[in-house]
Amino acid sequence: MLVEKWLRAFAITAAVEIPIVVALTRGTAFGPWRRAAVALFAQLATHPAVWFVFPYIVGLTGRESRWLSELWAFSAEACLYAVALPGVRPLRATGVSALANGASYATGLVLHAYAGTWL
Repeated sequence: MLVEKWLRAFAITAAVEIPIVVALTRGTAFGPWRRAAVALFAQLATHPAVWFVFPYIVGLTGRESRWLSELWAFSAEACLYAVALPGVRPLRATGVSALANGASYATGLVLHAYAGTWL
């Protein structure tokens, strides 16, 4: 059941974040499909930890776990974009990651508010 919920959340996260990353990294050496692949890899590298590691760290409240996991995803993805996408400097990668992660987090909040425990 938890894996099914994660898979749905992952699909939504990828659907929201990948187009944002692709759009905001135009003008780099890679075409849109390769930039999308880098963004998908970033999601695959961070999203499982957000769902399966951070919530189970002993001593953290739910709120602390959530914010720490979001900080982890944002930071790790920004680093990946800066390293894996030629022409994307660290400051730009940070902005791209912040906007993409903020959009997917907001989408999750809206979906949860309107659908309750739909995940």
